[in-house]
Order: sequence, then structure tokens, then C-alpha cells
Amino acid sequence: MQVRPPSIKSRLRFLTVLALVPCLTGCFASPGRESSGGVPSGQRLRVALAFPPAENFSPYGADATLLSRLGVTEGLTALDANGAAAPALARSWRREDDRTWRFTLREAAFQDGTDVTPAAVATALTHATKARPAPTALAGVTLSAEPDGDSGVRVTTAAPDAVLPMRLAGPSLAILSPKAYGKKGGHPGAPTPVGTATGPFEITKVNGGGSATLDRYDDYWGGLAHASGIDARFVKDGTARANAVRTGDVDIAEAIPAAQATTLDESTLREAGTTRTTGLQLNTRTGPFKDPALRAAARTAIDSPALVTGVFEGYADPGAGIFGPAVTWAESKRVKPAGRAKAARPGGASITLATYDNRPELPEVAQVVQQQLRKAGFTVKLEVREYSRLESDALAGKFDAFIGARNSLLDTGDPVGVLGSDYTCDGGYNLARLCDKKVDRAVAEAVRTDGTGERQDAAMAAEAAILGTDAVVPLAHQQIIAGVSTQVRGVVLDPYERALVGTGTRR
Repeated sequence: MQVRPPSIKSRLRFLTVLALVPCLTGCFASPGRESSGGVPSGQRLRVALAFPPAENFSPYGADATLLSRLGVTEGLTALDANGAAAPALARSWRREDDRTWRFTLREAAFQDGTDVTPAAVATALTHATKARPAPTALAGVTLSAEPDGDSGVRVTTAAPDAVLPMRLAGPSLAILSPKAYGKKGGHPGAPTPVGTATGPFEITKVNGGGSATLDRYDDYWGGLAHASGIDARFVKDGTARANAVRTGDVDIAEAIPAAQATTLDESTLREAGTTRTTGLQLNTRTGPFKDPALRAAARTAIDSPALVTGVFEGYADPGAGIFGPAVTWAESKRVKPAGRAKAARPGGASITLATYDNRPELPEVAQVVQQQLRKAGFTVKLEVREYSRLESDALAGKFDAFIGARNSLLDTGDPVGVLGSDYTCDGGYNLARLCDKKVDRAVAEAVRTDGTGERQDAAMAAEAAILGTDAVVPLAHQQIIAGVSTQVRGVVLDPYERALVGTGTRR
């Protein structure tokens, strides 16, 4: 890897960090050694992730969360524990009028040695607006960005957007250096985050879809990470991930199957609530489920409590809606769906049900759902693939039904965001291929609504409109289960699943 000379600002920041190292090492004792210069040089972390990169690490698709979990990318803002916008590359912001916000940047540097400038940030956001399909965080939103002085970026939206600071926290809106947007950016139109991001860890080597090597980025604005790097492996088999924790081959393994949780030593098991919902998406545009009466028949055939007990072994809650118990305000505001079609007899209607095996419980969920649908009178063919080999076909509507696990607040932290991206006519992740005027109106009304409580109410009204079409059948609301070595400290179990390894993660 070529060593890049730091900028003057970068050298000043580095000297400041060096001055603070005695305090940092005293407050966060690391088992690693220190270099002669006093910089923490902790051991590398071995991490097993469930999903290999599906789009050459493009931040505009599913790979965006891989990058944020590994501490590679970050946006202008982040989400705090309550789901509110918090400072990241922007240290502050203010709303100038209904459609305009001004963000003040902190002093930071890209991993290629250049400074994070207003022009660079505006370039990054402009490229995101031109990506196709649009990043899910920008579903239904048109925005423009321009530099404003030495440290400001002005972002203007075509329509008022009360949650823009939350939207800009989405992993797909990561800020990369201008060099990321050259001709070598993965698939056409996709930037490369390799050596161009701003996070505490920098990708230095990618071995196809099997593994990636990351080194600590020593000029990170948030301080030196304790770990000197990360050796990431993409292991789609959940049993293999659990075994790797048991044998000590990895330090951290995400997405441990519920069936494997009881086999791990209690000291290595970590659990946390998550806003992830497993749902059955029904293709409303082609095939048997174009008929609302057959979608209603599928809904009435599903026994969600049986799935929670039999498949998730209690590490989940029965499907109540698009938003589950981890969205703490949802249940008290939930609206009963109206206007549902009357269920028809399937009469042997033949359907193809697809899912992926990166989340090991999903094939088992699919098998149980297959049995329940067959009992109701459907003829069901089951297709299971690895996610990167399935996504494009699912989005193209090549399956009649699809079972996936979706974090409802992953993209923006705003409940309206996932509704727009997943269930509107122009949604970029519309697996149900739903295009319903009532739904689009309800989501549009929610988008226009200001005020936290009022926006929540509007989101639940839109949820009811979506559920009323039977385009999606909520199956279960999951929990995070991770395997973590007893020698590791500081793993980040984020309910939004945007983070896993941070500056304080160490062994």
C-alpha cells in the first residue's frame, strides 16, 4: 500500500492525539502493546460477518452496512441510542428554512490524506443523488448540496424534509473523497470506499467475497482505535460462525443462529433488541399474488407464534407489523388495517418462495412457511440462495414470494423512510413490487408531517395502509445474537445494526 504524506492539518491533528494518548490509555486500558511513539498498538480483531459484499463494496446498496459495521465509512450525522441525529462529520447544523439546512463540518481527513472539505462533501452527496437505483435513504427525496464557506455545506431539498439530519446518517450516504468516484469504482456508477473513507479503519485488501483486511486509520478525527486492524471473514453458514467462536478462531461473530445460541458458553453470548423484522413479501405485480384475495389467503395461513417458538426458540416476538417492539412507541400508536380483501381458496395455485441462507434461521422459517402455505392449498416450490446471488432476481420480481429480514430503521432512523423505499411505486427496495395509490398518498402525507409524535402517527397510518394490501406479512421481530470472545471488550450491539466494531473495541 502506498504511504501518503499527511496534510498540514493532519499532522497537527496527529500531534494533538499524541498529546492525549496517556489519558486515553489510562481510561481505556488495552491488552495490546504500545509503539515507541506512545500510540496504542492493540491486537488485530478477527471478525466473522454473515454477508459477503454483494456489490463490490458499493455504499449505494446492501454493502453500505458492511462498511459502517466495520468502521470504514461514516456520514455527516449518526444516530444516537434514542434514534435522534447526532454529530459525525458534521459537528453541528441548523435549519435555515423549510427546505434548506446548513451543516458545519468538523476538521477531519479522508483515508487518502486529503482533507474533508465542503466541496468534497457536496461532491459525495451529489453522486449519491445520481445513483441508480437510488440509495434507500433518498427514497422519494430530491436534494442538492453546495459548499458554503470554509466549513459549511448547504443542503436543499425539493420539498420540506423535517428529518434530513437523520436521513444523512444513513450508511448509503457515507462521505467519500473525490478520488472514490473515478472509473475504478466497482460496478458502473459505484464509488470505491477502499482508501477513500473517513472511519477509524481502512480497507487495504479485498479477497473477492471471502475476506477483507483492514488497518487502523491513524488520522481518524475521533481518536485512535485500540485495535490495530481487522481481519474480516464473510461466513454465510451460521453454524460455522458459532463454531468459530467456540474454537477461538474468531473474536466476534455476528448473527448467531437461535439454534446455536444455546450451544455457546454463556460468557460468549451477547443479546440485544433490534428493529429488524422478518417478513413475507408477496409479489403484487405478477403471478398468483397479483390477486389480493390470494394474498389474503397467504396471510391467514401464516402462524407467526409457531415460527417464534419453533424456529427462533424465543429469541423473537410474533409479527405485529412492519415495526416491532424495539420501536418502543409503535404498539401504542398502531392502526388496524382496513379494506383487506376476503381470502380466496388457493386451489393449488403454484408459487415460488425464495429466501437466503446468510441468516441461518431464514431457510428454516421458509420451510415452516412452505408447510403452512401448502396446508392452506398452495403448491409451493422453495428456492434458497446466498444473498448476493438472490437480490437482483428478487428486486426484478422473479419470485412470487420472498422471505427476508429487514431492519425497519436501518436506512434513515426515520420510520417513514423504510415505508417509502420498500412499499411505494418508486421505492428502490420494493421487493413486493407494490404500487398502490392509497399507500403512496399515506406515505407522502407522512413525509410531509413535522413533529416527532405527529410523524409517528402518520407512519403508523401508512403502515396500516400497507398491511391492508397484504403485500407483506410480518412473521417475527428478531433480536441480535452475537458471539464474542471473553477477551474482547467494546463490541457495539446497535439496534439499528449499523455498527459492530468501534474505536473502543479491543482484545
